[in-house]
Amino acid sequence: MGETEEVELQVTIGNADKAANPKITEETNGSGLPQNQRYSRWIRVFLYALLLLTGQSVAMLLGRLYFEKGGDSKWLSALSQVVGFPILIPYYFIAKPKDPPNPDDILPKPPSTLTLLAVYVTIGLITSAICFLYSIGTQYLPVSTYSLLCPSQLAFNCFFSYFLNSQKFTPPIINSLLLLTISSVLLAFNKESANPTNVSKAKYAVGFICTIIASAGYGLMLSVTQFCFNKIIKRTSFNVVMDMVIYPQTVAVSVAVIGLFASGEWNNLIGEMGEYQLGKVAYVMNIVWTVISWQISSIGCVGLIFEVSSLFSNAVSVLGTPIVPILAVFFLNEKMDGVKGVSMVLAVWGFISYAYQQYMDDREERAQKSLLNEVSQRID
Repeated sequence: MGETEEVELQVTIGNADKAANPKITEETNGSGLPQNQRYSRWIRVFLYALLLLTGQSVAMLLGRLYFEKGGDSKWLSALSQVVGFPILIPYYFIAKPKDPPNPDDILPKPPSTLTLLAVYVTIGLITSAICFLYSIGTQYLPVSTYSLLCPSQLAFNCFFSYFLNSQKFTPPIINSLLLLTISSVLLAFNKESANPTNVSKAKYAVGFICTIIASAGYGLMLSVTQFCFNKIIKRTSFNVVMDMVIYPQTVAVSVAVIGLFASGEWNNLIGEMGEYQLGKVAYVMNIVWTVISWQISSIGCVGLIFEVSSLFSNAVSVLGTPIVPILAVFFLNEKMDGVKGVSMVLAVWGFISYAYQQYMDDREERAQKSLLNEVSQRID
């Protein structure tokens, strides 16, 4: 049979299938999923992204406000980032599974309790270190500089994923890495002519280095998490994703509490509250809303990991890059100079390049699923 005849035969078979089952064309639209399911999925993705961006932006501003108005406890700041995890527990009973389990599926053997414990403790220790380092960055850097350094976590995520998860370095990914690197380097040479933190150059350098290390740790944590899903747990359900968030955060809370008492910072909290420039009530409300904001961000992050992937969740987090510096101009009286502006543009450009690669990967995956569904329907 010639090539032309084979193509005509395929077209004839496809038309016959559509005529026999028009719902394939009308409801799935070639994606392998009913249109209403696809629309509801993207609505959920949008809502999760909104929660992530809103919670993250508010938490960053409140974290900076805490230090600016008299707060001085790095461990309390670190603790506020993870101590609200019980808010996520009811989420087990609210959210529905993305894909209902198929009784015919052969599930992989779950890892042992000891293995899971090692995974949770490892990720929890990394998380606690990240929170503490980010707290130092929040204390010593203007929130605009701090938030513009955080997108470097995408570059580190790609780097670690290359070794742990066989991440492919496509042209958009390479372009994203270069842009994010240049964006961070520009801030390293920024003179901070209007530095609202009034810290010494040494402390500014410490804050800069700690934020970069924390971003590297965050990228490592995401890569390790993906590695654990693929190689150790070998399945991704909603409960598994929630376990990977809540149990490591429990470990991180334990470490932060130990650090708070071992450092002696807990002795100063009462005095710190009394000397807080905005008052005791504002001090308590700052801590409470910082805790709530970080957990709102966590709900969005977990939702995006479950609906799409951890890499996509990270990319959406970086999308908040231009939001925080702009809000800082209005609420914290920070100035947006030329270097920060260029850095912001490069960071956003890097995110768009990274997100484009995610879009291409998602489209390729949907095309493959659509082809498999079409072949399956023809066989049936």
